Amino acid sequence: MILQQWWLMLAVECIFICITGQSSPQKRQCAFKITPVNKRFETVGFVNGSVQVCESTQCCVGYYRIINDQPRVDILACDIVEKSCPNDTCIAQPVRVLNNVASMKCACNTDLCNSNISWTSESEEPLPTPTYSYSMGKKKAAVIILTGTLLVLWLIIMILKEKQENPPSPDAHSVSRLCSCQTRKTSEIDFAEIELQQIVGRGHFATVWEGKYKGSMVAVKVFTEGWKHTFTAEKEVYELPLMKHAGIVNFLGSGRTSYESSWLIVLQLAEYGSLHSYLCKHTTNWMLSVKLCQSLSQGVSYLHSDLHIHDVHKPPVAHRDFSSSNVLVRADGTCVLCDFGCSTILRFCSGHHRFHATNMEAHAQLGTLRYMPPEILEGSVNLRNGWCLLQGDIYALALLLWEILMSCSDLFEGGVAPQHLLPYELELGADVTLESLIQYVFHMEKRPSIPKDWGLLPQGFVLQELLTDCWDCDPDARLTAQCVLNRLMNLQSSYSS
Repeated sequence: MILQQWWLMLAVECIFICITGQSSPQKRQCAFKITPVNKRFETVGFVNGSVQVCESTQCCVGYYRIINDQPRVDILACDIVEKSCPNDTCIAQPVRVLNNVASMKCACNTDLCNSNISWTSESEEPLPTPTYSYSMGKKKAAVIILTGTLLVLWLIIMILKEKQENPPSPDAHSVSRLCSCQTRKTSEIDFAEIELQQIVGRGHFATVWEGKYKGSMVAVKVFTEGWKHTFTAEKEVYELPLMKHAGIVNFLGSGRTSYESSWLIVLQLAEYGSLHSYLCKHTTNWMLSVKLCQSLSQGVSYLHSDLHIHDVHKPPVAHRDFSSSNVLVRADGTCVLCDFGCSTILRFCSGHHRFHATNMEAHAQLGTLRYMPPEILEGSVNLRNGWCLLQGDIYALALLLWEILMSCSDLFEGGVAPQHLLPYELELGADVTLESLIQYVFHMEKRPSIPKDWGLLPQGFVLQELLTDCWDCDPDARLTAQCVLNRLMNLQSSYSS
């Protein structure tokens, strides 16, 4: 036992040396050059002339414009958000053309790699690359890492051997916490018991019917054969433990159609339909607008929550497709969340968060285009990072709050709210493109315009601050859903008249 303790101390010391010895040299150095429009890149690392030392990422990025068939530097810097950048050289991604200007981006994981882009043009003239040598430091680091790894592996083997000889007796709590892959049992619905009456919506994945089931009005979401995986993903979210909540539409069950080629999900009917439909037909007063905003934020907060009640666990869920078409309005004027086909469940296993595999590999850019956060639009986010996915929801939540408040007659002079518009519809038109959104939202850091009328109101500054703090370009700087809810509750109590 004394020998094992000695080995443990030695292993910990080696790991400590490994970490402390490399913490400083391992900070990525990137070539640095920006324009005044892109000053946000200055904040992600220490700048010394034409070199930037990254604070929280190992990725360098380069943005280039194609002028006369040659790449011209637009931005060279550390990446804003930590992400995967497997290439050690800056290999150009496909060229994008916006407003007749061709541009391209590259990302790489070695020092100063972004100063020279590799692309396929026959007339390529590589930009000059400064040369630095880190070979000796890397060799020493490799020896330390290898030694520490071998010691840790040996220690793990000894501990496992001891546990096999003296196995601990499991208790109910430890077993239940090993993996949060629990689901609650839901009823299988017989399609013959459903009376479909009229179509109330058509989406990319399914058609939504209004119908009757056991004497109650329901919404029936019918998925065609090609979208079984989306049906399965949505059903899995609804079947998570503790998912019954006032801010989430009530799930009644699932089943198959009589001809066995389609799958269906049966939900409690929301009388006013989607939030988009509601805002197109109604203007609201201050109290109703706050009610819509509060109930919406309450639903998002609960969806994102990590709940442990007795031996039951509801893991956090990132929705990943918030839009005013994917939020419903009940007869009492409250919002409920629905449409979880693109969602990601943040599993909890053996003390670490991991992701349910649904949609993670095949669909990097999920959701409705105009509601996508800048880091998803541009691709500068690690989709394995659960915090980034949750904060992407907060950006979309800000756009939804903006939509609701723009329909509030009490926030406009003369009590007349403008015609309902989708986010960026005024600035970019009804049919936005990925390229226009990347340019406007990511590069120019623009957001939907906030009316000047709000500046004349006592609550105007608070509303503007709330939206700004939710759609910040930095995901880490955005509020959490619970914080949004708290601010709205304070807003209601302070400006209730």
